[in-house]
Amino acid sequence: MHRFNLPPKSVVYVTDAYCGWCWGFSQRMGEFEAANRHKVAFSVISGGLFVGERAKSIASYPHIPQANERIAQMTGAAFGEAYQSLLRPGHTVMDSVDAAAGLAVLRAQVPERAVHWAHELQAAFYGRGLTLSDPETIAGIASANGLDEKLALRALADGSGKAQAKVDFELARGLGASSYPTLFFVDGKNVHKLPATGAALSTLNERLDALLA
Repeated sequence: MHRFNLPPKSVVYVTDAYCGWCWGFSQRMGEFEAANRHKVAFSVISGGLFVGERAKSIASYPHIPQANERIAQMTGAAFGEAYQSLLRPGHTVMDSVDAAAGLAVLRAQVPERAVHWAHELQAAFYGRGLTLSDPETIAGIASANGLDEKLALRALADGSGKAQAKVDFELARGLGASSYPTLFFVDGKNVHKLPATGAALSTLNERLDALLA
């Protein structure tokens, strides 16, 4: 499980489950993948927004509520009441290693649905107010989507999920991702950055078509 081999041609979505701007981009990303999955492979990797000393409680980032308002206004993304209930006391710790491990173990079972797993993780946090550090959150997503939840829990418990998370972070840095969400089209050794937040679906489609031509 501890590897990440990109297809020869791939749209690579670099995200973080605890990134509000990624939540704002989630619907557009789903539309983009649905419109183009028959043309090219889509890969999703975690970038690692809140790792090391940055893995702190929500209250440690007082800008988040205001940023969420901007995200909602720009993208129409909804931040659920259960999430707002977490936001007010601000005790929940955002640990992107745990979140990325969750993505890794879901993706390992059905990699072609990676965009969906990224959305499901964010919906669990921003919609239902669930911490992504709780293995039961990941198991619940697995079960609801017909995956093997015991396999997912085992990969979280034995450390292989976290090991893959670190592989993701390294690949994200290697591609040149410095903020999230970031989209790339990777064609062999050639890496092309695509627009992301705020981009119209037509803009994304036209840019991808030009690169595939």
